[in-house]
Amino acid sequence: MLPTENRLRRREDFATAVRRGRRAGRPLLVVHLSSGATDPHAPGESAPPTCAGFVVSKAVGGAVVRNKVKRRLRHLIRERLAELPPGSLVVVRALPGAGDASYEQLARDLDAALQRLLGGGAR
Repeated sequence: MLPTENRLRRREDFATAVRRGRRAGRPLLVVHLSSGATDPHAPGESAPPTCAGFVVSKAVGGAVVRNKVKRRLRHLIRERLAELPPGSLVVVRALPGAGDASYEQLARDLDAALQRLLGGGAR
């Protein structure tokens, strides 16, 4: 389970990540990343936690399939929170093929998208 302080819940936070962040698309998912804009040298400022949210539409499948995809994505993101910049907002949008994908395929696509967004991959 994703810790409470790392969950995106408000509509405004989702909108900020999608509209102002960078995007990397893969065959199974699209990842939006909005880096934290806090000044690390400001006195008394602690970096806010990285927050993640998920969008899994009915195009992915029925309720059971959508919940399975969300559980898998939450687990995958939880393992990768330390790699993301503090204060960043991440939105993972599952595409229709994600419902039939295995855990390993989702992990591979998520890693490739995050690597591209964090500057490790070419366009």
